Amino acid sequence: MPSITVFHNPNCSKSRGACQILGERGVDFDAVQYLKTPPARDEILALIDKLDDPPAALVRKDPYFKELGLDAGDYETPEAVADLLVEHPRLMERPVVVKGDTAVIGRPPEKVLELLEED
Repeated sequence: MPSITVFHNPNCSKSRGACQILGERGVDFDAVQYLKTPPARDEILALIDKLDDPPAALVRKDPYFKELGLDAGDYETPEAVADLLVEHPRLMERPVVVKGDTAVIGRPPEKVLELLEED
């Protein structure tokens, strides 16, 4: 069973880039297409706990975020971020790469190398 999971959107160049970096290094990983299989609230909270970034980093502040009339200041706590992403999974920043108790947001995709260096 792979020890790395990538929360992946195949339409995103950064997400594809992270998967490519892992593949080129022969790393076995699970790619979870989070738009087809959205993570549950508890899974999102676990992701947030594994990130060094603040919870708000997991939220894309893209045109859809603005279209919904959302305010970034409302999504700074783990609970608020989890609630938002359960309701609107497409707002999850991608890719998110998880290895054990550590996760990184793969922006730029080369950030996934940080997880590989931990061995």
